[in-house]
Amino acid sequence: MDPKERIEELRRILDEAGYKYYVLDAPDMSDYDYDMYLRELEELEAAHPELVTPESPTQRVGGRVSEAFAEVVHEAPLESLQDVFSLEELEAFEERVTAGGPLEFDVEPKIDGLSVALRYESGVFVQGATRGDGVIGEDVTENLRTIRSLPLRLESAPEHLVVRGEVYMSKKVFRELNAERERDEKPLFANPRNAAAGSLRQLDSRIAAQRRLDIIVFNIQAITGRTFERHSETLDFLKSLHFRTVPHFEFSSVAQCWEKIRAIGYDREQFDFDIDGAVIKVNSLEARRELGSTAKAPRWAVAFKYPPEKKETLLTDIVIQVGRTGVLTPKAVLEPVRLAGTTVTSATLHNQDFIAERDIRIGDTVLVQKAGEIIPEILSVNLSKRPADSVPWSFPSVCPECGAPVMRDEGGAAIRCQGAECPAQRLRHIVHFASRAGMDIEGLGTAVAQLLIDNGLIKTPGDLYTLKADDLQELPGLGKKSADNLVAAIAGSRSNGLVKLLSALGIPQVGQAAAKQLARRFRSMEALEAASEEDLTAVDDIGEVTAGLIRSWLDSAQGRHLLSALRDAGVDMTYTEEESDLRFAGKTFVLTGALAKYTRDEATAIIERLGGKAASSVSKKTSYVLAGENAGSKLTKAQSLGIPVISEEDFEQMLL
Repeated sequence: MDPKERIEELRRILDEAGYKYYVLDAPDMSDYDYDMYLRELEELEAAHPELVTPESPTQRVGGRVSEAFAEVVHEAPLESLQDVFSLEELEAFEERVTAGGPLEFDVEPKIDGLSVALRYESGVFVQGATRGDGVIGEDVTENLRTIRSLPLRLESAPEHLVVRGEVYMSKKVFRELNAERERDEKPLFANPRNAAAGSLRQLDSRIAAQRRLDIIVFNIQAITGRTFERHSETLDFLKSLHFRTVPHFEFSSVAQCWEKIRAIGYDREQFDFDIDGAVIKVNSLEARRELGSTAKAPRWAVAFKYPPEKKETLLTDIVIQVGRTGVLTPKAVLEPVRLAGTTVTSATLHNQDFIAERDIRIGDTVLVQKAGEIIPEILSVNLSKRPADSVPWSFPSVCPECGAPVMRDEGGAAIRCQGAECPAQRLRHIVHFASRAGMDIEGLGTAVAQLLIDNGLIKTPGDLYTLKADDLQELPGLGKKSADNLVAAIAGSRSNGLVKLLSALGIPQVGQAAAKQLARRFRSMEALEAASEEDLTAVDDIGEVTAGLIRSWLDSAQGRHLLSALRDAGVDMTYTEEESDLRFAGKTFVLTGALAKYTRDEATAIIERLGGKAASSVSKKTSYVLAGENAGSKLTKAQSLGIPVISEEDFEQMLL
C-alpha cells in the first residue's frame, strides 16, 4: 500500500479504537494490537515526516514548551451562569422565561472543571482556548491535543465548528496523581478541579499528557452549514461526531427538573467527574435567542448550586496512617453518616495542630462535611454532647508501623517516621535508593520495585543485593534479558562510592549536596558513624538540626541494620576524589524551550550532580542559558545581557 494511504488507514483505525476506549468506555481492541498499530504509524511517519499532521494519534504525547500562552478572542462569548439555591428561585426563573408561553427544559450535571472553547476547521482541531474572562482566553491548544477523549479530527464535519466543553480530571486519576505526588514528597492537589486547571496550564505539554485529563462538551458556540431547533439536537449531533457529551435530561416543567436535580445531587458519586451543581437550560434555541443575555449571563439558563451538606455524627476512634513518605496522618473513625451521595465512615484530621486547635477527642459528637465534594472533614465539636470522662488525645511518639521515633518537620506541621526500614515507606525507600540521585540502578523504577515487593523478594534496599536473575525472570514483564540486566545493574552499583550511597540512604536533610560535603570530610562510612554532632556541624552547610538528624539515623536500630546489610553485600562505603566530578561548580544554568533528549528535570539533575545550579530566571549572575526549541523571553533577555547561550548539542559536548 502507498505510505500515505496506509498512514491514513492506520489513523482511522486508531481514532476509532481510541473513541471506543476513551469516550464510550467499550474497547474492542487489545492494548497490544493498539500498540502495534501505533508503532507502525510512528515508523511510517518517521520515514515520511512530510506526512505528519497535528491531528495524528502520534501527536498526543506532548512535547512542545511555551514560554507563555497567547491570547485568543472568543468567536462567541463563553458566558457564566446565574446561580440559584432553592426551588423558589428556580420557579421564579421558570416564570420569567415562560412569560411568552410554555417551554421545555434541559437538565445537566454541572461539571466542576475548566471551561474551554474548541475550534475545528474542515473537521480538524486547530485551536483550543480557556474561558478567561469570557471574551478573551488563553491558547492551550498543545495541551488540549494530549487529551485522549478529544477528537483531533471529525468525520463528515461542518466546515467551521466551535464547541464549548469542560476539561476535568477523573476522580480515579486524581487519587492516583495525589498518591504519586505524596510518594515524591510534592504538595497534594486540593481537588480534581485545581489539578485539572494546573495541568491544562502547564507550559510543557508533556506534563499535561501525563496528567490524563478528560473533556466533556456541552454546547455549540458557532457552526456553518447546519441549523438546529433544540439544544438536545445539538448534543445528539456532537455525539455523532464522536465527542463525549454531557449527560442531559429533558422535562416540561421546573417541578420535574427539581426532582432530577435532587436525584443528581443524591447520586453524584455515579459520575467519574466532580459536580458542584446542576444546570437548567431552555431547550428551544429560538426561545434562547429571544430571551438573550444580560451583561454577565444568559437569561435562558441558571445553575443550581448544591450547598455543602453537613451532619453530626460520633467520632469513635482516632487511628494513625503512615504514608509512603513517612508522614503520620491521623484519621477519625466515624459512625456511618450519609453525605453528598456517599456513606462517610472516616474523615481526615490533617495533623497534630488541627486536632489541638479544635480539641478533638475520641467520643466527641462532631459536625462533618465533604470538602470540595471529595474529602470528608470535621468542622467543629459539639461540646454540649462531650462525655464527662473524655480526655485530650495525644500524638504517638513512635511510628505505629515500625516503632521507630517520629519527629516533626522543621518549620512544618508534618510528623514523620525516622525509620530507615519502615514497612510503610518500603516502596519509597527502595525507589529513592535506586534513583539517579541515589545509587543510579538502571531499570529499577517504581513499577519494578513494586513488583519485587509484591512478590516478597525485597523488603529493604539491602535485599536488592541478594537478588538472582533466576528469581526475577519468571515475574510478569521481566524476561531473562531484563532480569540479567537488572541484576547486573544492581551489582554494578556496589562500586558507586560514599557520595551516592549517602544520598541514597534517605537520611533526613541529606541530599546530593550534603552527601558530597560529608563524604569529603569523613572519607568513609566508619568515620561518619564515629562522628559526634559537634564533628558534623563543622562540615559546610550542616547545621545543628541536620547534624542531630544524621546522628539519630546512624544510631537507630533500623539504620544500623541497613548499613550492616549493605556492608555484607560488598557495597563500597569509601570516598575517592575521582568519584566527584564538579566541573559545573560555581556555574548557574537557566533552561528555556523544549529539549529533544532530556526533560527539564533530567537536565537539572545532571547540572546539579556536576556541582552546578539550575535557576528559573535569567540574571547577570547566570553563567549559561541552555536553549531548546521554541525558546522565548528568557533567550531574549540572555542575549540582551550578553550571557552565553548554548544549544543541547553544546551541553552534551560539555558533558564529555
